[in-house]
Amino acid sequence: MQIRRQFLLATAFAALALGVSAQAQAQAVLTVGTDATFPPMEFVDNGKRTGFDIELVEAIGKTLGRKVEWVDIDFKGLIPGLISKRFDMAVSAIYITDERKKVVDFTAPYYAGGLVAMVKADNTTIKAPADLNGKKVSVQVGTKSVSYVKEKYPQVQLMEVEKNQEMFNLVDIGRSDAAVTGKPAAYQYVRTRPGLKVLDEQLTTEEYGMAIRKDSPELTSAVNGAIEKMKADGTYAAIVKKWFSNTAK
Repeated sequence: MQIRRQFLLATAFAALALGVSAQAQAQAVLTVGTDATFPPMEFVDNGKRTGFDIELVEAIGKTLGRKVEWVDIDFKGLIPGLISKRFDMAVSAIYITDERKKVVDFTAPYYAGGLVAMVKADNTTIKAPADLNGKKVSVQVGTKSVSYVKEKYPQVQLMEVEKNQEMFNLVDIGRSDAAVTGKPAAYQYVRTRPGLKVLDEQLTTEEYGMAIRKDSPELTSAVNGAIEKMKADGTYAAIVKKWFSNTAK
């Protein structure tokens, strides 16, 4: 009887240990949603995710001692996916806006950007943002570009597409007069595709943040702390230099 009791006790402790181990392992994983179609922030190169956001999050995971697991999803599904707990955090060149802050929390801003307009280099009718009115303008669905252009340039013929690349392609082939998108992606694209340019005058100045659920304040605090540590030890500066040292403007 004594031996049996000791066996049952040992089995119970073993099960408890396995449960604690499994819980610790689950906590060690940080799932992050992204739409990897927005170079240089996040994109796929030779079948592998890469870009500024990707490297920054991987470095945050390393600092926190958590393995990063990525979840690929269209941009418009990032906030809904985060709220429904498909992942712990959404990082995909997401602008911090009052509207988004109503439903999710954001880390402190980690990079400054803004909306810009990209046109063909020989375009003589669009010299400033005000010239967008009455023109065909492509934007990516679910981004701030959509609401901003509708509000500020009501005469624009808006062309909403699912992917960033489609938006640029429409300008390339002449179906769209301009594309309105984030500054880093626009400059990255014009560097690789001759015959295009970004207007000198920005439409907006925005800041990127990492979106986290409102029920996870400890994660928001931990990520903010990791970013501060990386800024202090030079890791953040090295990643910025790698991805933006040759970016015009």
